[in-house]
Parts: sequence; structure tokens; C-alpha cells
Amino acid sequence: MSAKKYDRELGIRTVGLREWSGQTHYNRYEATPYEALDTLFRSYNVRRHKRVVDFGCGRGRVAFYIHRRFQVPVVGIEANDKTYDEALSNKASYRVKARHISAPIRLKYGLAEHYEIRPHDTCFYFFNPFSSEVFKKVLANIMASVEETPRTIDLVLYYPLAEYKKEVKRYPFRKINKIRVPGAEDRYEKFIIYRLSA
Repeated sequence: MSAKKYDRELGIRTVGLREWSGQTHYNRYEATPYEALDTLFRSYNVRRHKRVVDFGCGRGRVAFYIHRRFQVPVVGIEANDKTYDEALSNKASYRVKARHISAPIRLKYGLAEHYEIRPHDTCFYFFNPFSSEVFKKVLANIMASVEETPRTIDLVLYYPLAEYKKEVKRYPFRKINKIRVPGAEDRYEKFIIYRLSA
């Protein structure tokens, strides 16, 4: 199924790219391909999680996909004001189609490193939304929250770059799965899932 058809099914519009103007620690908007999400969630079930956090959620594709498929609470964090407005518009039309799903879905505007990690945040999704310096700060925030409220958490990295993996290795995470996207020519086109057990 094409991305546009998938979008129509969810009642959203997420196709396309958006570059940041000027120098920034935040990377361009580019949604995770639906085919990649289908592959990931054939072998990874997020129903065990209290809430999924999508850092750099863009127009909300991953958040809405997870919400509809697993009916779990999801929060998306987005720092680009125009992209955030588009995500809010998508949420309004998605909610019309997903009225039957009681789990909350929230979108928050702001920098990822300023997001306050909550005790019920247990799964964190990243598609290289920002520089490794920002990732380092976000990871430190996650770890501080886990120290305060011990719990098992997962990190899901799509298209994992070496700098991100290096930061994860600073903590006692273990790699629980590596999922390649079928037919991908790019060696980075895969998911790595890390778990930190309570």
C-alpha cells in the first residue's frame, strides 16, 4: 500500500520532507516508511508499554500508526512550529476515524531535551530527529527518570547512526532485537531495540 493510501486510511497527511532553515541541532522532517513500521511491529509488540514517546514526531505518522494498531497511550514531541501545527490538524482528522480508541494520544510542542519524562513513559522511539548532543541530553533525562521511578524501558532506533549507538552503550541497555527492512539497499535501514530492565 502506498504512503498516501495509508495516510488516507488513518485520515492524516504525512508525506513529504521539511528542512529546517539555518543551522540547528534538529534534523529535517522525514516520516518513517509505513513498510518499515509494518516490518517492525510484526515482531515487536508495544502493548506491554504504559506509554510510547515519539521524539521528533513530525506530522505524527508513527504516533497515529501505533495508537491505531495497539490502542496504547502515545505522546509525540515536535519542535518545528509549522510541522507541529500540521500534526495537530492530523490529530483532529485522525480522531474522527479513531473515536472508538479510548487510549489518549497527545502532541507536545517543544525541544526534546525539555520534555519531562513521566513515570509511565516506557518506550521511546527515535528516527534520528536530532544531533547526538541532543540525543545525549534526552537519554540522560530518560535515565534520571528511571533512577527516580525504576521500571523497564525500551529504546527503538530506526536508521541507527553510530553516534546514537555509542551514547546508548554508556548505559546498561541490552540489545534485544535488530530488524532489517526487507529489500532495503541502505545498511542503516533497520531498527535496533534496546531494553533496560528494572
